[in-house]
Amino acid sequence: MSYPDKKVLLDVKNDFPVLVNNPNLVYLDSGATSLKPKCVIDKLDEYYEKYGVNVNRGVYKLSYTATTEYEETRTVCAKFLNCKEREVVFTKGASNGLNLVAQSYGMDNLNEGDEVISSELEHHSCVLPWQNVCKIKGAKLKYVELDSEGRITVEAFKKVLSNKTKVVVLTHVSNVMGYITPIKEIIRLAHEVGAVVVVDAAQSVPHMKVDVKDLDCDFLAFSAHKMFGPTGFGVLFGKFKYLKAMRPVEFGGDMIDEVYKNESTWKDAPFKFETGTPPIAEAIAFKEAIRYIESIGYEKIQAHEKALMEYTMRELVKIDGVTIYNKSVETGIIAFNMTGVHPHDASTLFDERDICLRAGHHCAQLIIKWLDTIGTLRACFYIYNDFEDCDKFIEAVKDSAEYFKEW
Repeated sequence: MSYPDKKVLLDVKNDFPVLVNNPNLVYLDSGATSLKPKCVIDKLDEYYEKYGVNVNRGVYKLSYTATTEYEETRTVCAKFLNCKEREVVFTKGASNGLNLVAQSYGMDNLNEGDEVISSELEHHSCVLPWQNVCKIKGAKLKYVELDSEGRITVEAFKKVLSNKTKVVVLTHVSNVMGYITPIKEIIRLAHEVGAVVVVDAAQSVPHMKVDVKDLDCDFLAFSAHKMFGPTGFGVLFGKFKYLKAMRPVEFGGDMIDEVYKNESTWKDAPFKFETGTPPIAEAIAFKEAIRYIESIGYEKIQAHEKALMEYTMRELVKIDGVTIYNKSVETGIIAFNMTGVHPHDASTLFDERDICLRAGHHCAQLIIKWLDTIGTLRACFYIYNDFEDCDKFIEAVKDSAEYFKEW
């Protein structure tokens, strides 16, 4: 096939040991987790090989080194998000951060008759914590009506927004459809009625610049592992006025100030939310993932993904026996099915060709039900994919369509 100008593509495959060790692999499951560059892996090894001790506890040199490296990640994250260090809470991932907001802010600030707005486009980590809070507090969970393509629109949001709205919790980028939510305008409207806005940025931060001050969001959560970082680590941004007032929901070592027999006091935010021994190596290595992204630049990342998506989608729409649910190119996500075939069955044919796709409901059953299907196949492109990967994927789709026609 003839390729568009290859100059727009990044040449980074050799930065990723998994791809070096598996040269035939076509990895299209970055929406679930990204591959890790060697600089991140090396930083993990550095912690375990050179100092490998706990943080914020010892007064010896190795502990000081570990603590300095650990807290440097908070500084890097704050600059990355354009916020203050005290507004960066280290979590176990986006789900953990979103649950923290619901269990602390939500449980203490929602009352009977209050309303929470979400959508059918959400990952379960956005919806389920607030389902729980609303049931306990007697609040009402409302949903933005999606348009005919499955998008969240400002117009539809206005229809469910009211003076009873206290919390808005929405995705920035859908993990199934890849659509970008008009979140900045939604935040502005929500603030007009005094509502707090919680943003799930798990699928946006890996692919686009997110400035929390510019968005003016109140909370924003994302995971390290979707943006070249280690698993088991994430970040929750929260405006300090809210973090300061919120109570911790986990109790134990390192988050305390003074402990007495019948009562205790806590450290200030963000430390009161970070109890126990944290994922130290993962936290330390995450700053290398951020630096890796910044060394490339989001403009180049987006140009790379756009070129791959446009090239792939142009060929994909020509194939009979394929249903594509999101034909517009906004991010590097394609949701599709082989007509009449369970996505799990279809995915096995791709796996035989070393093509990694996600198959199922993607922890987002509401949008899958909205699409009136049992699940989808999902291909997610990232900077380590190239036009050759696209060709292998397209050829596999064609062959799979022909194969299933014979069933």
